[in-house]
Amino acid sequence: MPNLLFISGAEIFVVIFFVLLFFGSKAIPDVARTLGKGMREFKKATDEIKKEIDASTGGIKKDFEDIKSSITKETQSITSTINKETNSIAQDLNKTLDDKQP
Repeated sequence: MPNLLFISGAEIFVVIFFVLLFFGSKAIPDVARTLGKGMREFKKATDEIKKEIDASTGGIKKDFEDIKSSITKETQSITSTINKETNSIAQDLNKTLDDKQP
């Protein structure tokens, strides 16, 4: 952890000193346990929120993928048609030029 919330070693030492001063050495395991439970609950709540967001936007995401796929197919079809027409025009032009030459 290169930058643990932008706290330097001296600042961590000061925090630990004040924790020892306020809570005493016997209460620190209880405080740590309580903090751990709180962090676990916070992570659980954020995971649930993420799941709900993913579930509610899943249909929208699928719709966008369907639209993207449809647009890609249409673009390829149009490009193919343009290429065929361009080749046909080029062949007709070459044929016309060949016929006009003496």
